[in-house]
Amino acid sequence: MKRGFHTIMSAQFFSSLADNALFVAAVELLRTSGAAEWQRAALVPMFALFYVVLAPFVGAFADSLPKGRVMFVSNSIKVVGCLAMLFGTHPLAAYAIVGLGAAAYSPAKYGILTELLPASQLVKANGWIEGLTIASIILGVLLGGQLMAPHIAPLLLGLDMPGVDTGINTPAEGAIAAMVLLYIIAAIFNLRIPRTQALLQPLPADPRVLVRDFMSCNARLWNDHLGQISLATTTLFWGVSGNLRYIVLSWAAAALGYGTTQASALVGVVAVGTAVGAVLASWRMQLHQATAVIPVGVAMGLLVVGMNFIDTVQLAVPFLILLGGLGGFLVVPMNALLQHRGHNLMGAGRSIAVQNFNEQACILALGAFYVGMTRWGMSAFGAITVFGIVVAATMVLIGLRHRANLRRYPDEVARQFAHSRMDELH
Repeated sequence: MKRGFHTIMSAQFFSSLADNALFVAAVELLRTSGAAEWQRAALVPMFALFYVVLAPFVGAFADSLPKGRVMFVSNSIKVVGCLAMLFGTHPLAAYAIVGLGAAAYSPAKYGILTELLPASQLVKANGWIEGLTIASIILGVLLGGQLMAPHIAPLLLGLDMPGVDTGINTPAEGAIAAMVLLYIIAAIFNLRIPRTQALLQPLPADPRVLVRDFMSCNARLWNDHLGQISLATTTLFWGVSGNLRYIVLSWAAAALGYGTTQASALVGVVAVGTAVGAVLASWRMQLHQATAVIPVGVAMGLLVVGMNFIDTVQLAVPFLILLGGLGGFLVVPMNALLQHRGHNLMGAGRSIAVQNFNEQACILALGAFYVGMTRWGMSAFGAITVFGIVVAATMVLIGLRHRANLRRYPDEVARQFAHSRMDELH
């Protein structure tokens, strides 16, 4: 890998580590303050809110400045969200500010890969960065849970500065304060990311131009015969997995009687499997083979429903590892194919912004749906059944659409596959 790739990975690791630890701490902060369960479930769609609202602008913003500087600014926004959560802002609103930082961060994080690396290394690079991201999810949810555990929380709360009342008095608040340090470490790595030779694209003065440009880019990816398949798959995967992170917490409480600290470990178990699947895909799969993983998505959806029959931790751990492994093996080659098609069609930053818009819109929609089910009294078991059926059925439809494209547009699809194959060889 080229110089700078490991710096990007380090920055991503610490930023994602803080994101996931903060999520667990925010759930506990709402729980201990007596907030209704639907508010805890609403953390997921609130994080996704600015991904959707600002989608026409963040991709162009990422392409207008060096990617490292964009990532630095984004991490600074996340720090503001943490501080807001600590000092009186409602956790849902403060977490939305953190989501604003993440929305600006993502196009730069993935866009710089296509600027820095050749197409032949994109699947491998995605495997490493997704594997590292999943590792940060594992450690992040574990860290968030452990920072609030009885043997660590008192140590954090005892670090108050003499003569200064910080107002940090609960384990959840102590854990949130610790996240500020992690975001600062990520920002330091951001400043060391090398400048690539990619040309910067200045922001237009009229924001309506960006909206029209974004709509055009979105339509271009959905109309591309390989782009639409990879975009639909990654959109569905992240839409479900983003909400599954909270559903596992809720399921662990209902099925196993776990509290937040114990349940967060099971979220980490899913991430362990996803990391293994992601790394395996980066070794075994190539860009032109990406659509071969569609049946894996169907199997993953059916496996989600199987969570309802797990009632012991001895069964839960290997089951969740397998579930995560299928997801990791599915998303890495599809993500690489989507990046490749998007980079060729419209440029790195804009294509990632389109991807984020669709994925986060799915998280937002499914999250709102889950919040509604929770308010209407549906259990975690019922939500898991709905999500699993949605995944399996949608992946079947995606597979049928890909076969239809192969029948109706054989020459064009073959040309796109050949293009990705040639880029891999170079």
